[in-house]
Amino acid sequence: MKLSTHIKKLALCTALAFTVSAGVMTTHDAEAKDLRGWNIHVEDYPNSIALDAFIADVAAKTDGRIKGKVFHGGVLGSQPDAIEQVRLGAIDFANFNLGPMGQVVPETNVVSLPFIFKSIPDMYKVMDGAGGAAIAEGMAKKGIVAIGWFDSGARSFYTSQRAINTPDDVKGLKVRVMNNDLFVGMIEAMGGNATPMAFGEVFQSLKTGVVDGAENNPPSYESTNHFEVAQFYSLSEHLIIPECLCISKKTWDTWSEADQKIVMEAGKAATAKQRELWQAREKASMEKVAAGGVKVNTIADKGPFQDAMGPVYDKYLAANPEMKSLVDLITSSQ
Repeated sequence: MKLSTHIKKLALCTALAFTVSAGVMTTHDAEAKDLRGWNIHVEDYPNSIALDAFIADVAAKTDGRIKGKVFHGGVLGSQPDAIEQVRLGAIDFANFNLGPMGQVVPETNVVSLPFIFKSIPDMYKVMDGAGGAAIAEGMAKKGIVAIGWFDSGARSFYTSQRAINTPDDVKGLKVRVMNNDLFVGMIEAMGGNATPMAFGEVFQSLKTGVVDGAENNPPSYESTNHFEVAQFYSLSEHLIIPECLCISKKTWDTWSEADQKIVMEAGKAATAKQRELWQAREKASMEKVAAGGVKVNTIADKGPFQDAMGPVYDKYLAANPEMKSLVDLITSSQ
């Protein structure tokens, strides 16, 4: 009987020792493993270059305590999947567009309101200030720490029939938009016919007249050759949706305050780099489309467009009254 008791105790001690040992190994492995970064863009894209610079900067300034690798081209999954993995800590950092984050972080939907930002510089001012801080607070509640706001350009209208200078110029046009009620409402508020469709179908639809126009930022307009079949590019800048450089809160909370400060500073440097690279990319795209015969017009007075968005904002705020203070904060900060 005593021998049996002794054997049981020995077995229990061995099991406990193994558990403790395994725990130590797991902790050690977690400290030693490289961080994983998610990115949807190709390697030579402005965001990708900035992300690579970010993790290299962090590794250098922490003497290798924090190091990692960016997996470009969406190889770690789609953005919705990656958002969940960041929240769970399976992915440690990422570059996300705020547009598709709304289902997880309601505050991010606000930046998808048409004409919420008057210009790119105004977007910088808001996102680097109180507006960005309010959105970051909402993200932190969902397990995502925002440490920088990337530039993804401004979406403007391009059409095959005529330039757009006022909301009345949109009347009767069939305009391709992303499948989002806000964007459909934007076109309808100006008297146009919103036509959601897959991005890959837009070129042929413009060419054959299925749609009269679409909207996107200069690099997308240029790189897809849409400028060949829609040669009026009207710089409405109706959608300016920033992107975030984000850290999993589970990962963030494992770092000391000193290391968190290093990561935050590296995030600011990466953000500045991305914005600079993006602006250079936009300039090159605009030069190419201009050389291709595109007629570019700048919409100097966006007031009539913003006024036309009244029904879109009313509908959004009726469904999301808790977001009114954030909308007011953003609009009053410009």
